[in-house]
Parts: sequence; C-alpha cells; structure tokens
Amino acid sequence: MTTQAERDPITHRRILKIALPILLAYITVPLIGVVDTGVVGQIPSPEPIAAVGVGAIILTGIYWIFGFLRMGTTGLAAQALGQGDHDEVAALFTRATLIGLVAGACLILLQTPIFAGAFLVSPASPEVEDLARAYLQIRIWSAPAAIALYGMTGWLIAQERTRDVLILQFWMNGLNVALDLIFVLQFGWGVDGVALATFLAEWSALALGLYLCRDVFRRPAWRVLDLVLNRAKLRRMAMVNGDILIRSVLLQAIFVSFLLFGGKFGDATLAANQVLLQFLYVTGYALDGFAYAAEALVGQAYGSGRLARLRRAVRMTTLWATGFAVALSLGFALIGPFAIDLLAKDPEVQAAARRYLPWMIAAPVLQIGLTMLDGIFIGATRTADMRNMMVLSALTYFAALYALTPVLGNHGLWLALCVSFVMRGLTLALRYPALERSVAAP
Repeated sequence: MTTQAERDPITHRRILKIALPILLAYITVPLIGVVDTGVVGQIPSPEPIAAVGVGAIILTGIYWIFGFLRMGTTGLAAQALGQGDHDEVAALFTRATLIGLVAGACLILLQTPIFAGAFLVSPASPEVEDLARAYLQIRIWSAPAAIALYGMTGWLIAQERTRDVLILQFWMNGLNVALDLIFVLQFGWGVDGVALATFLAEWSALALGLYLCRDVFRRPAWRVLDLVLNRAKLRRMAMVNGDILIRSVLLQAIFVSFLLFGGKFGDATLAANQVLLQFLYVTGYALDGFAYAAEALVGQAYGSGRLARLRRAVRMTTLWATGFAVALSLGFALIGPFAIDLLAKDPEVQAAARRYLPWMIAAPVLQIGLTMLDGIFIGATRTADMRNMMVLSALTYFAALYALTPVLGNHGLWLALCVSFVMRGLTLALRYPALERSVAAP
C-alpha cells in the first residue's frame, strides 16, 4: 500500500513545512527559564532563585534520560507509515504514551531516593534545599505527562505534523508563563507557584496533545492490547531506545566533562565557555528542524523500501541544513562580539569569550554532518550504529582532551570538542553505505 506521504513528492516546500515549526517551537524553550527566574527574582531573597534553578536542573536531567522516547518513536512510526501499516502507527501511539505514563509514575514512586541522591550530587544550603524540595515535590506529579509528551511529539513528527508540535509547545510554554505571573506576582505563592504553573501546563499540554491526535482513536488498533503489547514490537522498541539512551548518556558525558575541565582555567574562562555554549545551543535548535525532517522523510522511505526516495530526502534536508549552518557561521562572525557583550557584562569574561569565538564560528559547519546523520540514522532506526559511533567519538574526545589541554589550554578544550563533532559525523558517514544496503528494495 502506498501512503499519501509516499505519493507526495519530497520538495523544498515540504521540508520547510516540517522544519520551520520546529524552529519556532524551540524559540519558546529558553523563555520558561527566563520567566521562572524573573518572577522569583522579584522576591527580595536569593534563596528562591537558587531553589528554582536547582530544582529545574534536577528535573531536566531526570527527564532528559527519557529523551530516547521521542527519537525512537519518530523512527519506528515513520517506518510503519512508509510501510502503510496504519494499525502499527496507531498502536505505536498508545505504546509510546503508555511508556511515558508508566515511567512518570515510577518517578513519582521513587521520588524520595531520587531527590536524596540529587542533593548529594549537588549540595545546597539548608534554606535552598528545603525550597527546592518543595518545588520538586509539586512538579514530580506531572512527570507522567512530561515524559508521555516525548512519545507524542515523536509520533507527530513521524507524520510530518510539526505544526501540531508547535501548537503544543506554544500552549504549554505560554500557559506556564501566564500562570507564573499570576501565581507568583499576584498571589505571592513564590517557589510553589512556579512549580504549580509548570505542573498545570504539562498536564494541560498532554490533554491538548490527545485532542490534536484524536484521529488515531478512529482506528481500533490503538486499544487492541495484542497489538499495543506485541512482544516483538516491544522488544524492537526497547532495543532502539536502549541504543539511543547509551548514545545520549555519552554525549552528556562529553558536555559535562567540557564544563568541568573549563573550570581548571579560571572563573573568567569558565564563564566565557558558558556564554559561548549558548551559540552551540542556538546552532542545535536551528539544525534540529532539518534533522527532524530527515527523521520523518528517511523513515518513511526506509519503511517503504524506496532507496531513490531515501537518497532524495537525505540530499535535500542536508542541503537546507548546510545553508543554515553557513548562515549561522557568518552571523556569529558578524554579531558574535555584540552577543557576548549582551550575555556577559564582566570585561574579563567578555575578553575571554572573544578570544575563543572563532571556535563558535567554525562549529555550525562542523556540526552539519553529525546532526543530519543522527536524523538519518534515527529515521532508519539504525541506532546500533549511532551507539557504536558515539562510543568511538567519545573515546576520541577524551583522548584529545587529555592530549591537547596541557599544551593549548582552553583552546585545546574547544579543539577536543570540535574533534568529537567531526568524528561523530565521519564515523556515521562511513556507516551510511550499510544503511543504504539495508533498504528493502532500490
């Protein structure tokens, strides 16, 4: 069976229709942290700001572990769509949502040891810890919704419904901001108000997501337990998600070690590195839109076994990503110094950030390969390759880190990070021919 998605040609307009809503959705992500900080900053005490910061970091780190659910669901759902298996697409929706709900419920049950361990790793003053615990004890009750939304988002992306993803993000983040202002500034609920705002925003977003995905409920397969809990499908989903989890943990280890090593070169250099990392985040948000387009289009082509269509999806999404990456590099070269002055007011930090700015100018171009190949391999669910190449890249990074930083200092640190970018892209590129050979039919 040929699906509508397969009949439609892969055009520049279609790629932008997938990618641009993702870019717009990500614009709202940093806004929450800014507003959370701003509203509690109106309280004449430093403890509430610190408590919200600590609590948000802890939960973000915990939820980040479940990011595999978004990526794995996208690849599997896109392939099922490409195969014309609409019953499996519907079953995947329920499967991913249930996994998210169950995972969130487990976090609620285990909250006491989880929070205790988190505060051992990141100790805070008694006042801050008490406030952070109060924040966490409210927000943890929306964990099922927050994690289930990962799976729901992946399912929507697989079907190129990124406009719905944009609606979800704008609703959730917009409601969060509005409730922050009401609960904290008008009602005076402080840290509890910030947590309650997020709790309500996440559950309301899940409800909205179910409404946006309501067409899935017209197909009985969404509630057929033999399909939803099919052992072979669950096993495959577990393998795909497990590979992505390992890959993501290694990636996180690279960035954590980067920050820790940066501290060896003084406070000003550490602060400069933190400022420059914002450029990397902007690059990631920009290129992810096209990587998500690759996930959906490659997954559909891979599922239908159409190699020519897969190649076209790879070529066209990468072309757009390359154009954006070059534009970002030029933009960083032109406005980088002004952006640094906006983000940091200390002259020593500004000078240090300018000194290492050339690495940020090079970074977008160096990230094209790894970002797009990640999307391509997720779409094809070649996650074992992603895991294995990430292992090689991490080993290369740590070897470069220990070899270069004693000689080049912080420049060596940035060089090691850039080496890891190139290594990830190169190793995945070497595995790409195997991906094409695995396509069912040319």
